[in-house]
Amino acid sequence: MAPSALPSRTFHPRRPHPQPSSAPAPPPREATVPCCVSRRRAAAQLLLSAGLLTAVSSSPPAPALAARRGRRTIAPEDYASTPDGLKYYDLIEGKGPTAEKGSTVQVHFDCIYRSITVVSSREAKLLAGNRSIAQPYVFTVGSLPGKERKRDFADTANGLFSAQASPKPPRAMYMITEGMKVGGKRRVIVPPDLGYGKKGQGEIPADASFELDIELLEVIPPADS
Repeated sequence: MAPSALPSRTFHPRRPHPQPSSAPAPPPREATVPCCVSRRRAAAQLLLSAGLLTAVSSSPPAPALAARRGRRTIAPEDYASTPDGLKYYDLIEGKGPTAEKGSTVQVHFDCIYRSITVVSSREAKLLAGNRSIAQPYVFTVGSLPGKERKRDFADTANGLFSAQASPKPPRAMYMITEGMKVGGKRRVIVPPDLGYGKKGQGEIPADASFELDIELLEVIPPADS
C-alpha cells in the first residue's frame, strides 16, 4: 500500500527581533502657528496702538486751572485802567448805591495768586464758644490802609469778636472800590507797590502781582452828604 502524501509546508526564515536603541527618543513636535496669523495679529496691534496715539494727540488741551475751578478768565485787553494805572474789570455791574470817596463800605475780597486763593475775607475765623464766622471787611473808601483794623472789640449778637476778623487787604482795595455799586463784583490786577510789597503775604511772595476780587455788599454814605 503506498504511503499517503503529506501536505507541503513552506518554511520562512526567522527575522531577528529589533533591539532597543540606546539613543533618546526625539521630543514631540510643537504645534506651530502659521506665520500669516502672527503677522496679522501684530499688524492689528500696531494699528490699534496708532489709533490710540492719534486719539490722544488730537484730544483738546486741558482747560486752564481757573476755568476748572469755575473762575472766569478775562483777556488782558478787556481790562480798563484808572488814572493810577490799576487795571480792573467789572464781572458784575451792581444796581445799588454807589461807593464814593469817604463812604463806609462792606465788602468781601479774595486775593488770588497763580489761581490759588491765598487771602480771603470769606475764611471762617474761630470765635469764643467754638463758633466761626466769615465776616465782611468794613473800611472807608479812599482812607489810609489799616486804620480801621485798630478798632476796639465789640460785643454783638455774634459774640465777642474784633471789628475786623478778616485778614489784611491790599492797599489797592481802598482805591479801586470807588465807583462800584452794591451787588457788583470787580476784578483787579494788583501790582506789587499797591499789594503786599516787599514783605509779601502768606503764599504771595515779595514783589509779586496778583488778582483781587471784590464784592460790594453795603454802602453807608459820608456823614456830610
